[in-house]
This record gives sequence, structure tokens and C-alpha cells, in this order.
Amino acid sequence: MAEVKVTCDRCKGCELCVLYCPKKVLQMSSNINAKGYHFPEWTDREACTGCKICATMCPEVALEVYK
Repeated sequence: MAEVKVTCDRCKGCELCVLYCPKKVLQMSSNINAKGYHFPEWTDREACTGCKICATMCPEVALEVYK
């Protein structure tokens, strides 16, 4: 099982990670970070394959994926 770590305060809410996730296991949180942006959160940890597309697409390097 993979683990996605989100550094919430780096996120600027672009939603690229959510858009490009092939398994659709990310969504934008209703919470906001210190900069005033919504950040991604997992919807289904079991379905994540650890493909790292979310981390690759993030322009702010706010996501890290561990297998």
C-alpha cells in the first residue's frame, strides 16, 4: 500500500494532482492552509497504487509518495 504525504502549506490549490490521479483517490479538502488555499486529501487510501503522478504534476512539490 502506498502513502501520500501532503505538505499542506506548500499547496496553492491548483488541483492538478486531483485532475491527473488515475485512480481518483484525491480530492480538495474543505479546509484551507496558512496561505488561504484548499489542499488535497485522500478519499480512498486502499485504491492508491503509488504511481506518483500526483507528485510529478504538482508544481509546488507539495506531495510525496512512498511505497
